Amino acid sequence: MTEVDAITLIRDALFVTLKLSSPILLTAMVVGLVIGILQTTTSIQEPTIAFVPKLLSIFAVIVVFAGWMLQTMTDYTRDLFLMIEKF
Repeated sequence: MTEVDAITLIRDALFVTLKLSSPILLTAMVVGLVIGILQTTTSIQEPTIAFVPKLLSIFAVIVVFAGWMLQTMTDYTRDLFLMIEKF
């Protein structure tokens, strides 16, 4: 395995990680922003109010995108094993 292969492997792993985590992180960010705006406009400063909507929305996103996430992880793992087999 050359340095180029190792760098490509690390780059692909980081890209797959970013691709898989982005729907969850974006959902948490948007829900947190909306809840924060609602808390600011209503002057309710309870920190636990944002927890339940974030938790439910993240769970919903995981349920909706589970098939795509599993397929992406499977494709990456298959490509990784094929790369190992090549060497």
